[in-house]
Amino acid sequence: MDTAHRRKSAINLPSSMSGTCLRLETFSSSSSNLSSPIKSMSPRTISNLSAFSSPSKAASVCSDRFIPCRSSSRLHTFGLMEKASPVKEGGGGGSEAYSRLLRTELFGTDFGCDFSAGTVKGRSPMSPSKNMLRFRTEQNSSGQNSPFSPSILGHENGLSAEVSTPPKPPRKVPKTPHKVLDAPSLQDDFYLNVVDWSSQNVLAVGLGTCVYLWSASNSKVTKLCDLGPNDSVSSVQWTREGSYISIGTNLGQVQVWDGTQCKRVRSMGGHQTRTGVLAWSSRILSSGSRDRTILQHDLRVSSDYISKLVGHKSEICGLKWSHDDRELASGGNDNQLLVWNQHSQQPILKLIEHTAAVKAIAWSPHQNSILASGGGTADRCIRFWNTTTGNQLNSVDTGSQVCNLMWSKNVNELVSTHGYSQNQIMVWKYPSMAKVATLTGHSLRVLYLAMSPDGQTIVTGAGDETLRFWNVFPSVKTPAPVKDTGLWSLGRTQIR
Repeated sequence: MDTAHRRKSAINLPSSMSGTCLRLETFSSSSSNLSSPIKSMSPRTISNLSAFSSPSKAASVCSDRFIPCRSSSRLHTFGLMEKASPVKEGGGGGSEAYSRLLRTELFGTDFGCDFSAGTVKGRSPMSPSKNMLRFRTEQNSSGQNSPFSPSILGHENGLSAEVSTPPKPPRKVPKTPHKVLDAPSLQDDFYLNVVDWSSQNVLAVGLGTCVYLWSASNSKVTKLCDLGPNDSVSSVQWTREGSYISIGTNLGQVQVWDGTQCKRVRSMGGHQTRTGVLAWSSRILSSGSRDRTILQHDLRVSSDYISKLVGHKSEICGLKWSHDDRELASGGNDNQLLVWNQHSQQPILKLIEHTAAVKAIAWSPHQNSILASGGGTADRCIRFWNTTTGNQLNSVDTGSQVCNLMWSKNVNELVSTHGYSQNQIMVWKYPSMAKVATLTGHSLRVLYLAMSPDGQTIVTGAGDETLRFWNVFPSVKTPAPVKDTGLWSLGRTQIR
């Protein structure tokens, strides 16, 4: 009968021991007195376990499940806290700080520190904890063990210097253009500005004696005008509304055309030689020429121009109105950057830090009175100015001739195009001026730059007679990395 009972319980007991003798008792004595008797026990004396219980307290039967408290289980004693997780490639130095923070979250602040030589805060690794074999530990009055406690990342545990939000990975910019247009007779002349993109998504390009319009929505090409064999196109500029386009010629004329009807609206003189740069405000058209003057044109009056600005000592190659129409910035081959207001005949600022021609000029759309300018081959620098105070805010040596600058209207970044000696396109974060991307593909200096109406795509032109379209900026709604697939299919076509 006893044999059958033992077989039913699935426990091999000596013949002299009955199943009813097997009992587990709890001990109220300290854990230090508990370890040594248990080690010396043999299976034959398991029935005498109750002899070690405290005589002053009644024995109680434990339940069949025991869930230990992690904060008092001394996992470091068994080497569980010392094994570092494998560091992923490119993980950098943040893995150790992450491990420490993870230990703190899982095991409490007592386990958030490093363990050396098997000791914790001066205690021996084998010294018992007062919380051993307890179901609940006392809560810290400050609440620092809470996973929602701000002190986890605070100065109390010393992790604030090492644990911080990991830096976001740099935005991915496609390295190749998604569209290439052949542009025969696109001139390799630093002082010309013959590419512009309208707010109605039409690209205007001056090729030799003609101006062509390319619709980005359907890739349709329209010949706007032909200046004839005795003249050539030296600059083009759309109005802000995108309906009218101004054209500067090699003979010094300024023409205004209706881009929709392909009809000339006005022709104005005043310059003695080529008009290499144009700039529209909301109602004024400014033109800069090799004759060193800037003319202000108002289409509402019959005269060719309403005022003349004189201040440069050489050809004017850069011209931009601020977004609020209050200031006009001009750059010239005399290495000067001048700032004019809408009422003055004299410049209100003369900035002479550049050491080469200043063609690249751009006003920030994100902050008033912030102006960026770029110098030519002997300068190679992008400089930032506060036109309210006249102070230079920053200067960055790009390593090559700066041909164009343009701010993104979606994010606080800007793009620059370059000439000798690298012919590259660079995207920068502002104000840190960290490089987001460097794009190459043109075989000659990148003299022309324009931006699509949505602010995501730029087009660049060079003396290699190509126009290349690049997706460099994110959408204003979704600042996600720009995808490689563009609006137009990959390929190479001709603009005429």
